[in-house]
Amino acid sequence: MKIIKSALIVFIVFSISMKSMSQDKYSYLALGDSYTIGELVEEEERWPVVLSKKLNDRGIEIEVEKIIATTGWTTDELIEAINKDKSLENTTYDIVSLLIGVNNQYRGYGIIQYEEEFEELLKKAITLADKKAKNVFVVSIPDYGVTPFVKNNNKNGAIIAKELKKYNKVARNICEEYGVEFFDITPLSLKAIWNTDYVAKDDLHPSAKMYEEWADYIEPGLYQLLNK
Repeated sequence: MKIIKSALIVFIVFSISMKSMSQDKYSYLALGDSYTIGELVEEEERWPVVLSKKLNDRGIEIEVEKIIATTGWTTDELIEAINKDKSLENTTYDIVSLLIGVNNQYRGYGIIQYEEEFEELLKKAITLADKKAKNVFVVSIPDYGVTPFVKNNNKNGAIIAKELKKYNKVARNICEEYGVEFFDITPLSLKAIWNTDYVAKDDLHPSAKMYEEWADYIEPGLYQLLNK
């Protein structure tokens, strides 16, 4: 009888352990533009990849299975890319991130268009996350107005900051409406004001060092979300 009980205990512990392990394996889809694909940085230096590595180090097994992002994309272009991607049909991911909008602002698109298309993208992200809003997170648009690119091209950094603030407010409000976590990394992007190490060689996009800090900021919050 003791042997049977011991075997039963071992089986239960093993089952719980296996269940815990299976829950710690997450597939990750990242949606966005140049900031997500990591313009001018190595693949392993992209913030979604860095973030996944940090979580793996914490014992949460997560893999970036797919990145849908291209430099220059606006919200409508990302929508089109998602709609055309046949690999997404009947496919879901455990985690989906979204960072989009800077090119809308850069091209002078209206805020109403951004609001409508961002909401559409967020709904698509939730669907791709198996209709679980808690498994989706949004990252704010960084303020590129503080980069050398703006000064070198005679652009107005103050206006850029003001417009991006409106975009980020729209995104945050929609996230709150759908119960999606919003990570505000914009203050971190301001470090480029005094340290060009945070800027890539084109004087515009974030460097690997900046992406590392984004990942450091997002990691604790995402870790908490995954352990709820």
